[in-house]
Amino acid sequence: MSVHSPIRSEATRTAKTAGEKVGQSTAFELLARAGFVARAAIYAIIGILAVKVALGSGGKTTNQTGALKTIAHQPFGHVLLILTAIGLAGYALWRIVHALLGHGPEKDDSTMDRLAAVGSGIAYALMCAVAVGILVGSGSSSSGSPKKPAAGILGWPGGTWIVGIAGVVFCGVALYQIYRGLSQKFLDDSKTEEMSSAVRKWITWIGTFGNVARGVVFGLIGVFVIKAAVDYNPNKAVGLDGALAKLANHSYGSWLLGIVAAGLVAFALYSLSDARYRRI
Repeated sequence: MSVHSPIRSEATRTAKTAGEKVGQSTAFELLARAGFVARAAIYAIIGILAVKVALGSGGKTTNQTGALKTIAHQPFGHVLLILTAIGLAGYALWRIVHALLGHGPEKDDSTMDRLAAVGSGIAYALMCAVAVGILVGSGSSSSGSPKKPAAGILGWPGGTWIVGIAGVVFCGVALYQIYRGLSQKFLDDSKTEEMSSAVRKWITWIGTFGNVARGVVFGLIGVFVIKAAVDYNPNKAVGLDGALAKLANHSYGSWLLGIVAAGLVAFALYSLSDARYRRI
């Protein structure tokens, strides 16, 4: 056995203990709960704007970047965007820390749960970076469409496979979201014992509707990313805004878009409930 093994083991234990102290701190919990509020704000904006499109009363299909820019253009937008960025940073940190340590006191998350948490943490960290970029005036003027990244990656050796795998990952996330909604597994992460009967019914409804709607959008993104890989055409790739636009252009598009957009608003409301009831 290497003489360095005990030292490494001790360092690992020390790091884990420090991480657990951070994860159990009041400041960490407040940051995580602020993250759910930030997530709620973003999905509420995306959903409400899409509902307006479906009703023919203006609005537009947008994505997370567009939602952040919308926040920035509101009265006191600079302050609101700073608070949103802090919330997104807190959410990302919470997901990554608990991916490493496991959720809750049992630390019994599966490998898939932890991988999903890492992916979510990275995604929200990138969203936080976009918010910071907007704050300092270096935010991209693009819509955040995956067309440019897809175009670059398709030119790599094996790029078609990489883009195709990314699409499959999106589809996998979509199926998981739909499963989580229909099975109501999301309630396992909530403090249901603190809810009244009426509150639990309400959260169950918006959580089911919201997670399924989010899954549908992610599924559309995945399908079109796969199509971009198969056709070797990056223009086929779409983001969240593009997926909503595809719904609007479909037969009965206004109805389809309206239902999914309302589901995204429901997901925003569910995120607000998470700010109160989620087990941190």
